[in-house]
Amino acid sequence: MPRLPAHRVAGLYLARRVRFGMKFGLETMRALAAEMGHPERALPSLLVAGTNGKGSVVAYCDAVLRASGLRTGRYTSPHLVRVNERIAVGGHDVTDGDFADAVRAVRDAAERLVRRGVLRAHPTFFEALTAAAFAHFRRRRVDVAVLEVGLGGRLDATNIVDPVASAIVSIDFDHEVYLGRTLAAIAGEKAGVLRAGRPTVVGPVATEALEAIRERARRIGARVVEATHGAALVLGHARSAAGPQLVDLRTPTRRYAGLRPLPGAHQRENLLVAIRLLEEAKALGLPVDLRRVPGAVARTRWPGRLERVPGDPPLVLDGAHNPAGARALAAHLRGGPPFVLLFGAMADKDVAGLARELFPLAAAVVLTRPRISRAASPDEIARRSSPLADRAHREPSVARALRLARRLARARGPDTTVVVAGSLYLVGAVMPLLAPRREPSARST
Repeated sequence: MPRLPAHRVAGLYLARRVRFGMKFGLETMRALAAEMGHPERALPSLLVAGTNGKGSVVAYCDAVLRASGLRTGRYTSPHLVRVNERIAVGGHDVTDGDFADAVRAVRDAAERLVRRGVLRAHPTFFEALTAAAFAHFRRRRVDVAVLEVGLGGRLDATNIVDPVASAIVSIDFDHEVYLGRTLAAIAGEKAGVLRAGRPTVVGPVATEALEAIRERARRIGARVVEATHGAALVLGHARSAAGPQLVDLRTPTRRYAGLRPLPGAHQRENLLVAIRLLEEAKALGLPVDLRRVPGAVARTRWPGRLERVPGDPPLVLDGAHNPAGARALAAHLRGGPPFVLLFGAMADKDVAGLARELFPLAAAVVLTRPRISRAASPDEIARRSSPLADRAHREPSVARALRLARRLARARGPDTTVVVAGSLYLVGAVMPLLAPRREPSARST
């Protein structure tokens, strides 16, 4: 029987970890890190938490740090098409060979710990990937890592690092079963990324969330930097009639002119958080060249977030996996051309809340299901979002659902687009179907 390639072996190991689901607590990560010689301590890091926007903030920071001449490691989740996307050095996803080496190092360390009785079981999927990222970054001798928190903050696997500075981009309702059912409770979990004597940049959040973060800061002696405090965003001109609107930004220490954020009004706030985080990191000794900000921001890409794909009809891809994300997408779509919505969501999400934001704006709705065990079926989505989905089309196959959405859009005229939303897993399922039409792009360039 032929031997499997090393990257396939690594993939199978990770696939077996998926069935163990999520696990809160840092005991496994601390044991793994110690057994592996603490790779997370080999480099400075920035740690980014939040309900929405944290991936975009990581992308902005990664682009600016690379433009400053630094060799960066970037760790994000979830991936869209390939798991390699989660771990990148210098803007390039980890290769299959390096990925296999990093996962093998984690697996070997876990086997030793289980054998000695230090651990009762191997790490979860996310724990294993996080440890693999640290191992890869150390091996590639990166200068700084920018890390996206997976869930919450306090007990997330990424939180074993001692960051130079951290950020909480936004606070809204999502994962309430794990994080709490009030904004204060959710903020308290995300405030776990605060560190004594270190700054944490906080984006625009509700008063009760900000108070919870401030209370945590007072208890441990951390410093909270409100991103909007002393800052001003001024909208400039658009590059063209259909082009992106430029932004001028003033912070307490610098002025930045002609910034071109990622699409969507909410990306201006994400950019503000990223720049304030970079300013704080520079003040603490990280060699960030803030003169590079405008060019680096203009080159930043973050696929699957208000990503426009040309074609007949054109598509807009956006995860919009919680009500806050759906509201941001709705604000972007409202008043624009008509669209057909191709929608799928995870069963543990607020499906009705997503439907309330998006379904009334669509000319037609097609419900589908990505091939993920957590995904809700079209029938379940329709039931949970009734009566908004009473006239929605139901097609379990993503490929057939995409073809149907395209036909419906073409029938409604040349200006009609197809919007794919509700889950990044759905966006990831659609992307390979568009491969001939999409320009190849790294997660950020």
